[in-house]
Amino acid sequence: MTKIRHKIAVISGKGGVGKSLVTVNLAVALALNGRNGRVGVLDADIHGPCVPKMLGLEGERLQSGPPGVFPAFGPLNIKVVSMAFLLPSVDAPVIWRGPLKMGAIRQFLSDIAWGDLDYLLIDLPPGTGDESLSVLQLLPEMDGVIIVTIPSEVSQDVVKKAVSFARKMGVPILGIVENMSGVVCPHCGEQVDVFGSGGGEKVATDMGVTFLGSIPLDPRISKTTDAGAPFIIEEPDSQAAAVFRKIVEKVERKTEG
Repeated sequence: MTKIRHKIAVISGKGGVGKSLVTVNLAVALALNGRNGRVGVLDADIHGPCVPKMLGLEGERLQSGPPGVFPAFGPLNIKVVSMAFLLPSVDAPVIWRGPLKMGAIRQFLSDIAWGDLDYLLIDLPPGTGDESLSVLQLLPEMDGVIIVTIPSEVSQDVVKKAVSFARKMGVPILGIVENMSGVVCPHCGEQVDVFGSGGGEKVATDMGVTFLGSIPLDPRISKTTDAGAPFIIEEPDSQAAAVFRKIVEKVERKTEG
């Protein structure tokens, strides 16, 4: 891990907020900024790994050699490691208790030949359980966490727990990202706030952390993600892609500065 300059965990207080989608597109945005081959993604969601699907890597397997185990390569030579690469089939469940999960994450961090990376994004499962604890304890030199939420009041209550969790673990908070922040009607142009509005920014203000940006809903995100093609590559001129790029700029200033 000493060859990796910046390590960032992406967390959320609850599931269903699009945390993995945010992780994948932030990784792609970082790679597009002149870092081809120098960005990695660790899919640390042992029970529900979905990063390979989003990057078109379903069916890939990890290969091993003298230095260790090699990650798979996604678009823009993004290096990817996921539990999905070790399962016999897509629908095979992982029925493990805490110690086994912690052992797997320890191996992902210590036995993978990541090589020289500028950024490693770690996609953690929702909540503040075993996987999140393991990663934050094993990587005390982590640059920080990005917390993903949606605008609803329920998510506001839960994301505060994620902020408190990071602070108790002594990990810097790079900022909050609000996903699914309204959708523009393709017929009349009116914006509809499906899950409310401004929740992420309000929590950031209340908790004294940086608000990184609001990513709008876009039907094309689901379409490209299901096809294994990162949205920011397929729809570079979209409003959502522009927000992803601005978020990355803020993260770069925080970590490089």
